[in-house]
Amino acid sequence: MLDIKLLRENTEIVKENIRKKFQNEKITLVDEVIALDTQNREAKSRRDYLRSRRNSISKEIGVLILKGQKDEAESAKADIVAMADELAELERKIDDFDIQIRERMLIIPNIMDPTVPIGKDDSENVEIERFGEPVVPDFEIPYHVDIMEKFKGIDFDSSRKTSGNGFYYLCGDIARLHSAILSYARDFMIDRGFTYYIPPFMIRGNVVNGVMSFSEMENMMYKIEGEDLYLIGTSEHSMIGKFIDTILDEEKLPQTLTSYSPCFRKEIGAHGIEERGVYRIHQFEKQEMIVVCKPEDSAGWFEKLYQYTVEFFRTLDIPVRTLECCSGDLADLKVKSIDIEAWSPRQKKYFEVGSCSNLGDAQARRLSIRIKSKNKENYIPHTLNNTVVAPPRMLISFLENNLKEDGTLSIPKPLQMYMGGKELIK
Repeated sequence: MLDIKLLRENTEIVKENIRKKFQNEKITLVDEVIALDTQNREAKSRRDYLRSRRNSISKEIGVLILKGQKDEAESAKADIVAMADELAELERKIDDFDIQIRERMLIIPNIMDPTVPIGKDDSENVEIERFGEPVVPDFEIPYHVDIMEKFKGIDFDSSRKTSGNGFYYLCGDIARLHSAILSYARDFMIDRGFTYYIPPFMIRGNVVNGVMSFSEMENMMYKIEGEDLYLIGTSEHSMIGKFIDTILDEEKLPQTLTSYSPCFRKEIGAHGIEERGVYRIHQFEKQEMIVVCKPEDSAGWFEKLYQYTVEFFRTLDIPVRTLECCSGDLADLKVKSIDIEAWSPRQKKYFEVGSCSNLGDAQARRLSIRIKSKNKENYIPHTLNNTVVAPPRMLISFLENNLKEDGTLSIPKPLQMYMGGKELIK
């Protein structure tokens, strides 16, 4: 959510930002907010005047009574009663204005970083850099589900009976590999100075509204019927929500956190073969990284965060590339975002395995997170998040890049300690 002062003083900047995101239908929201804000400030000015006038008259009544001027005192009391009625109506209007303004402000996109490439959708995202040499082996790489089934590592039939489509049972060495990847990711981030968390897997509606846009919430979140609770779509939601309505000491910045959680999402996506299996599912697990920092430090942390994911994949010898999200593919709360894609030898292309985002002060403003500086003044921090690893998708790239011609699966050295010393899965 933007600072309303930005809309008042730099209206055209906000509108041009909307145009660059190809969301022209939202331009009218800016004018609506400005009009509502004008009326709101007028109502508040009138309210403050009446409060001041009421206080003055209250003091005068006491003096009038002491002087024996009862009629004048009664007349002054009548004025106060009339003011009370107007004040009550003004308070009602102000509350209504505040609600209408916030509703619109939550929809107006955040101001993008000037370096974000302009484009209509993800087809216009810009490749930044490649890491590692993508290899296509001489032998055929089976579909990832077929690889898992050969190792007796996945069961879709049972999960369809218990839960429906979009779920699965992992078992045996594949399940162990899944856990090994998460354990390695946890320790990888701890070794880089991040504090490990296991957060709540459900959050209240006000936290949901603070960490994401309404459209994202509708498309992603599962709501618990009859309760003000939602299943998280990523642990970022709980971890940023952890700071709601808090004032942090500047000396405690940056907050660098890494969190494990299951993630629950409504959408499954397209129905082509590459979208089946474990690529898009309702439930998966993920290791996340979150940073709360000073505004002037967020650009530097953004670079660090996505490089950590690149480094993680490269320690497992999986080729990756980074792509910068263009304006049309950038979620409304985000200032800048980079996707990390892993190499698929079977598809002979890269596919997304993680996303790094700088949200500026949008989430902190929505959640009333403040920082107390050394001079005792409060300001709004920036928040960032990035996927360390989400094993369902990571498993696809892992299986394809580590499958040998004889059908065995090699285990990279960093994972062997989490696999009981195994170097191969047969």
